[in-house]
Formats: sequence, C-alpha cells, structure tokens
Amino acid sequence: MSDPTSHTNAGDQAALQARAQYTQDEWFKIMNGPGRAGVMVIAAGPSGITGVLAEMQEVALSLQEGTRGLDAPPLLRAMRDALTNTSPEEVKALRDAQPHERARNTEDLKAQARDGLRQAAWLVSAKSSPEDAAAYKQLIVTTAERVAAAAKEGGFLGIGGVQVSEGEKAAIEDIRHLLGLSGSADAGVPGA
Repeated sequence: MSDPTSHTNAGDQAALQARAQYTQDEWFKIMNGPGRAGVMVIAAGPSGITGVLAEMQEVALSLQEGTRGLDAPPLLRAMRDALTNTSPEEVKALRDAQPHERARNTEDLKAQARDGLRQAAWLVSAKSSPEDAAAYKQLIVTTAERVAAAAKEGGFLGIGGVQVSEGEKAAIEDIRHLLGLSGSADAGVPGA
C-alpha cells in the first residue's frame, strides 16, 4: 500500500512548481481570472443589490470548490494554496501594485474585466501544462455559469424574471470564445 503523504508531498511540489512559472504580476492576473469572468456576467445582467451580492458570493464559492481536492491539477492546487495562505495585507499590497484605471461606466467595467481575463487565459495557456490550462479554463467557465444562475434577472421583488438573462448567456459565450472553447452557453447553466 502506498504512503498517502507521498501523493500530498508530490502534489505540493507540483503546485509550487506551477506557481513558480509566474511573476507576482502574472500570478495576480491568474488569481483574478475567475473574478473577472464573474464581473463580465454580473455586468451583463444586473439583478439588484441582493442579486449582485449572491452573484459575487458565487465567484468565491466557485473558486473555493473548483480548487479543492488532492486530485486537482497543480495550477488549481497552487491557487487554493494562495487563497488559504495569503494574508489580507499581502492581497492589498498586490492590488495596490497593479496599474488600474477606474471604470467610468458599465461598458468600461466589462472591457476591463474582459481584458484582464484575456491576459490571464493567455498566461496560463503560454506557461502551464495543457492539463493545467484546461482545468483553469473550466474553472473560469464554471464560475461564469454559477454566477449567471445565482440570481434571477428581471421581475419584481423576486417574482417573475428569468434565472439566466440573455445578456448573461451572451457574456458566457464571450468568455467561452475568449478561452478558445466551443459549445453553447446554455450547456452548463441551470435554468437556461
């Protein structure tokens, strides 16, 4: 019978190696990829303050769940380690070091999110293993789909409306296209 810690140690080593391929700036972009996808979907189908809060929470949950498990590819394990081992002060310092322009409107917000996601996807495709790149892209798409399904769009006080708006479906399709993936945005979206 094999030693269960040998898998963990090998996994930890692989995660460290996956992380070491990137500069601090590149890593920040990669870690923000799922959030950028979430912003693209949220901006495409605004759903009021409670809906936006539910959608934002779905970004965090998707990232936590998508990087969990010993069998996660090295890049996703490195992301999980960064999520659990980076202090709020370190996150603030990284964020402050990033050049950013404040979005003036929803279109600017969408464009900035799209550009950030495009950069993250390119970095992962260029520097990671095919397995890591595929897992990262799937994490991005899953996050976008979960955000879209987190709150109803339209309606009044939760009555009526649709689970996933046409704008959200279009945003997911844009994300899939940006990542070089094919398939309908309806494929994994509950209630679509």
